Amino acid sequence: MSFRLRVLWLVVLVAVSATAATAWLTLRQATQQINDSATTDRAQLDEVVGRLTTYGSRHGTWEGVPDLVRDLRAQTGQRIHLVADTGQVIVDTDTQEDRTARPLGTTVGVVDPRPVLNLAALPAEPASRAKGVASAIAGYRTGVLFAACLTRESVPVVASPTSTGVPQFDADLSAADVRDRPGVDGIVDGCADVATEKGQDLADAASVQVCGTSTAQPLDTCLARAFTNDIRDVAPVPARVYLGARGDQASVLAAGPLLAAAAGVATVAVIGTVLLSRRVLRPIDTLTAAAQRLGRGDLTGRVPVRGNDELAELARSFNRMADSLQRGEERQRRLVADVAHELRTPLANLRGYLEALSDGVITPDQSLFASLHEEAVLQQRIVDDLQDLALAEAGRLAYHRVTVDLAELLETCGTAHHARAESAGVSLHVVAEPVAVHADPDRLRQLVGNLVTNALRATAAGGSVRLVASRTDTQAVVQVVDTGSGIAADALPHVFDRFWRADAARGRRTGGSGLGLAIARQIVTDHQGTITVASEVGVGTTFTITLPRVD
Repeated sequence: MSFRLRVLWLVVLVAVSATAATAWLTLRQATQQINDSATTDRAQLDEVVGRLTTYGSRHGTWEGVPDLVRDLRAQTGQRIHLVADTGQVIVDTDTQEDRTARPLGTTVGVVDPRPVLNLAALPAEPASRAKGVASAIAGYRTGVLFAACLTRESVPVVASPTSTGVPQFDADLSAADVRDRPGVDGIVDGCADVATEKGQDLADAASVQVCGTSTAQPLDTCLARAFTNDIRDVAPVPARVYLGARGDQASVLAAGPLLAAAAGVATVAVIGTVLLSRRVLRPIDTLTAAAQRLGRGDLTGRVPVRGNDELAELARSFNRMADSLQRGEERQRRLVADVAHELRTPLANLRGYLEALSDGVITPDQSLFASLHEEAVLQQRIVDDLQDLALAEAGRLAYHRVTVDLAELLETCGTAHHARAESAGVSLHVVAEPVAVHADPDRLRQLVGNLVTNALRATAAGGSVRLVASRTDTQAVVQVVDTGSGIAADALPHVFDRFWRADAARGRRTGGSGLGLAIARQIVTDHQGTITVASEVGVGTTFTITLPRVD
């Protein structure tokens, strides 16, 4: 029997035992308790959120809300914790009751007293619509500052709804004790003056005006965002309200039967563990030891594989992983050696010339500086190509894919390389039929450019290079065909290797960085395509790229 089946039977045994022992004891009580608790908590949360939202919308400030929260605490019996989105605690009933604040409960609601502008109530003409939003911003800013001032002076506030969704605020002097309060009219007038002055000082319709000229987003979206942004500094901040506390005592189920069932489950689990320990722990110990050796840098260790069960498959997977790590380590060593080899000699030359210049051994002139600069640019090209290749192989090379017509892309590449081909005495032709692919046009130009550069370099004067685009039922095909010197058959498998060159005698100045084809292959692979090469010495070389086409 496989390891999976043995574990499955153990799990089934434990599950059946646990279900039989506990389900009939807990199902009815737990279900009823959970449903009742969830329903009550939801209703209480809706009540608290609604009343807090109404308070914030009416008063324009959270000042004075502790009295309301105290009433809600008495009504619901729940601990209430109101905290602003900025993190500032507005009120906590635990603090009000002079007790240590308990961990917050898990019933959470959002309180956002800011109005939502009803753009449908504004004129449809853009200029009038923008003017209406600016007026709504100014009206709300002044009104909410007025309401906040009245609240601080203990004067009741009334907020009347409007068609735009922005309330109108006024003092509520209907109650006799408020109306007959000495100086109440002066308080109301003073608050109105302060609100008008501050509202005008703080009002800024620049964002609304920008909406009239911006094409980056729809007008209504821009106006709604401008309204929200321009009232943010005067409107009551949104907040979160938490009900209850994690330490609140819940209904307790009968513990005796539950403990007996738990003991039975534990006994079955212990027996199953003892039976499986010898079979499970030994290969796991072996895997652990091998993993520790791997972590210390020993990539040669492997795990013995016995049988065909899941543990054997795990051992095989571990061995494959170790093989992959070892190959990656070897590739990294080869890459470092290649980079050191490619950069050592030119950097030594640069250093030698600079030291000679410093010692006065050679005389500086324009041609020498131009040669040194060209050498430095060549080394920078190698470093840039290595960075592109590393990003591509790590899957982090950025691609911006759009629908690309390969005929147009090849025409562009042909135009870009025409001058170079003409100076080399090589004819460059583009033969392409329209065919579309979903790809990054810049990376495709880089890919084709690398191939064309290599083709021109390998083709003597009087030869030709052709760029061909065609299609099949499902594929787009691009070919770069030259009549150059060709590549030997034994060298073809290494064409796409890093730092490979068809002519080993070529230097960096004439032979490129040796990374272009490796980058080209990675770009094609990332586009779910293939790239192949066919060549005959003395006849020429053909690179063929296939990519999935789109209609």
